[in-house]
Amino acid sequence: MAKAKKKPAKKKPAKKKKAAKKKARMAPPAKKTRKATTKKKPAKGKKPAKRKPAKRKATSRTATPRKAKTRRVPNAAFMRPMSVTGALGEVVGHRAIPRTEVTKKLWAYIKKNSLQDSVNRRMINADDKLQRVFGGKKKVSMFEMTKLVSKHMS
Repeated sequence: MAKAKKKPAKKKPAKKKKAAKKKARMAPPAKKTRKATTKKKPAKGKKPAKRKPAKRKATSRTATPRKAKTRRVPNAAFMRPMSVTGALGEVVGHRAIPRTEVTKKLWAYIKKNSLQDSVNRRMINADDKLQRVFGGKKKVSMFEMTKLVSKHMS
């Protein structure tokens, strides 16, 4: 009796090729790298050649001439002298002064009497004079201060 020979199973290489093609299509293109070039040292006594900078195309931004700088004009509303109430007048003075000067004088008073909080520098610890300006509050933030002071100006 003759033994029956087993037929070898056929491989399916077609699927593998398709999968390989899909991977090749999906993979990003390989980055091109430059070879590292070594700089040649100039011969003794010779200076290396200077490279010329690349020329830029003229754009509308560079083609137009620039305006000459003009001086900044302060806003007249801030510079207008305003009268202050009695409570605020004790701190900054009783004559009419602009808002900007009121703020400067308030900060000078705060720094002189060390009323700024040592931990949170944005907070101001009011003394008796400032407490009347701040509406009885003992602690006020520097941003809230300007709002409260504006009520004392007209």
